[in-house]
Amino acid sequence: MTNTPHKHQAGAMPWAMIAAVVFIVILIVLAASVLIQEESTQPIPSGDDARAAALASEHSPTLGNPDAPVHIVEFLDPACETCALFYPMVKGWLEEVPGKLRLSVRHVAFHRGAEEAIRVLEASRAQNKYWETLEALLKSQNQWTQHHSVLPDRILPAVSDVGLDMTRLRADMGKFDVGVRIEQDRKDAVQLKVSATPEYFINGRPLPSFGQQQLLDLVREELAKAEQGK
Repeated sequence: MTNTPHKHQAGAMPWAMIAAVVFIVILIVLAASVLIQEESTQPIPSGDDARAAALASEHSPTLGNPDAPVHIVEFLDPACETCALFYPMVKGWLEEVPGKLRLSVRHVAFHRGAEEAIRVLEASRAQNKYWETLEALLKSQNQWTQHHSVLPDRILPAVSDVGLDMTRLRADMGKFDVGVRIEQDRKDAVQLKVSATPEYFINGRPLPSFGQQQLLDLVREELAKAEQGK
């Protein structure tokens, strides 16, 4: 008789614990389901949105009218021979149709050692000498490149006549914001599947195939659209 209550209490305790555990598990499952539902309602960036963001180029050096109806985004490697050939041609187009074209340059290193030249370009922006530095590097390309590789110690002498404060330039090359911009261009190049330079996007449209005529045709097509839209 004295053992019966004991056995009853001993048997009741595990069931109470099991019930409590089951209740807690149910609460956890319900909370998790609510979180999943909330996450599922969050907008997922579409491929077009990600592509547009990669082409936005707000951080990039820009030449021409900021409100131009045609925006040319160029991914450029300063050690690329074809980039050196195409740049003056595109700059000439901006001068031929003033106010209608804008060029934004993004940097991507495909040649060995080109990162050093890109750092020089990015650092020159602090002295408002980007375009002069770019043109000096492109014109003197054969002096600081050899067999499609960059000779780093020859880069700074190649821009010595631009009017840069060279001491400041060297210091700025290692700054955090320079690295951030370089990494942003690299990531955007990957997002846009840029595999060679120069690579152009005209109002977001890539070239159907690479070539001077293809580039000119696409620019003219976008200019014509802008004229029709007036």
